[in-house]
Amino acid sequence: MKVIPFQVPKTGQEAFRLQVDALPYFYHRLHQHSETQIMLIEKGEGTLIVGDYVGRFNAGDVYVIGSGQPHVFRSDESYYHTRSKKNVQATAIYFDEHYAGENFWKLQELKDIRLFLSKVGAMRVEAKTQKEVVSLIQQITQAQKAIKLILFLQLLHALSQSKNLKRLSVAPVQNLAQEEDKRMNDVLQFTFRQSNRKIKISEVASVANLSSEAFCRYFKIRTRKTYTNFLNEVRISHACKRLIEGEPNIQSVAYGSGFQNLSHFNRQFKKVTGKTPSTYIKPGK
Repeated sequence: MKVIPFQVPKTGQEAFRLQVDALPYFYHRLHQHSETQIMLIEKGEGTLIVGDYVGRFNAGDVYVIGSGQPHVFRSDESYYHTRSKKNVQATAIYFDEHYAGENFWKLQELKDIRLFLSKVGAMRVEAKTQKEVVSLIQQITQAQKAIKLILFLQLLHALSQSKNLKRLSVAPVQNLAQEEDKRMNDVLQFTFRQSNRKIKISEVASVANLSSEAFCRYFKIRTRKTYTNFLNEVRISHACKRLIEGEPNIQSVAYGSGFQNLSHFNRQFKKVTGKTPSTYIKPGK
């Protein structure tokens, strides 16, 4: 996707950037940056778009997003309501080879970490590694001086050796074209807000100021998927939220998420999540 280049604040005197955000909602525009990002969601929920992946994120999730990967942690719509009392919190670690210096990252002792970082793409940290990584991030936020750096290297070592990483995207990095950012973000914002109803291609094409044919080509080239597939993934993300919150009526969830046909909803749900709606809501899923 053509996205906004995002500048991570840096001092030039740190091996990595630690950032703790407590906000009404997460930054809602698709963006990318040169730094690798390790993200711990401490509070909040919504839809993650990264590369060619679309799916839910929730409190406790940990993600590793590689350099240049287009992404957005889009909070659920309820967070944007004027009178909403909801808020989000996350701790993020940003770094690239320029922070500690290229010679540092070329050290033989960091070979495994360097190889891991070169192949990250986008991953979700799971199982026992998730617990280990959460603990290390929490320790890093409290540490000072050399101990802080040691814990950071422990974190990278744990990730580089883990078998509990779920790959979300290996989409190639797109070159930035700043004039495109408004068009793609307008399409995303429109989709999130209107996905609970029928959307015609001509309608979303007009948001992008393109003909229907040109829009379909534009979207497919930039996302490696059709707009219809993307819309279905957004709708399934909303459906997952309603099921997790305890909505027992699957038909109501289907229609409330924008699907016009229950059997089509069931097929798309299984395609996106690997489970049926009824299996998804069972305890221990």
